Amino acid sequence: MYNDLFSIGPVTIHTYGLFVAIGIIAAYIVTERRGKKLGVDVSHLDSLAFCFVISGFVGSKCLYFLTRIQDILKDPSVVSNLLDGWVVWGGIIGGLIGGYVYCRIHHMDFWQQVDLIIPSVALAQGFGRLGCFFAGCCYGVETHGWWGVVFPEGSLAPAGIPLVPTQLLCSLFDFALFFFLLFLVKKKKDMFEGEVAVWYLMLYCIGRFVIEFYRGDLIRSGLEGLSTSQIISLIMFALAAALLVYLPRRQKALRNK
Repeated sequence: MYNDLFSIGPVTIHTYGLFVAIGIIAAYIVTERRGKKLGVDVSHLDSLAFCFVISGFVGSKCLYFLTRIQDILKDPSVVSNLLDGWVVWGGIIGGLIGGYVYCRIHHMDFWQQVDLIIPSVALAQGFGRLGCFFAGCCYGVETHGWWGVVFPEGSLAPAGIPLVPTQLLCSLFDFALFFFLLFLVKKKKDMFEGEVAVWYLMLYCIGRFVIEFYRGDLIRSGLEGLSTSQIISLIMFALAAALLVYLPRRQKALRNK
């Protein structure tokens, strides 16, 4: 694993950061091209994407701090570490909240914009998980199967032990989700606004819930041994199911006005 690529003076370029950057750039390019092809107004894309990214980073960090609240109470200096500790669900929720606020301020159709952007979110996540693999974070439980990956000394994962490569499983799932959402938009007719986002949430919740059982770096909650991300996945799945009922009715009501 090559987490540290090279250094320029005191600045070290990490593989994780590189893959996150690649994911964000790829997501932007794909979103812009799809928007033009679908006839969606992309004049606000630069500002909206920036808002999504920044609010996503803030949400990711805030949720991480919430999961480490006991450690922070013991050692407040944990908060000063801005380089490590990011929670994907916090990024998703934070990004959606930031995007909603931006759309409200600029009188834009939030669900139309989310439907355009959300497949690219899955794409960016796929690249981000590759970065996790090289960094050794988000590692899996010990395994004796042929698929086990052994991380070296200095990695964030335990060294010398075959582990389930949950980072790669997540990456493959995210890329598959990206292509499925593109296929859905292309093939399904008469989609209601927000449907792509609902499919993303429901499928991501299922995939994340299952893969979490193979994670070896998690702090389990007191709810039947589920991880924080699994609990959030259950809540978000219920929300997505509610949106699956609400959004078509909302769109029908708006058309009948």
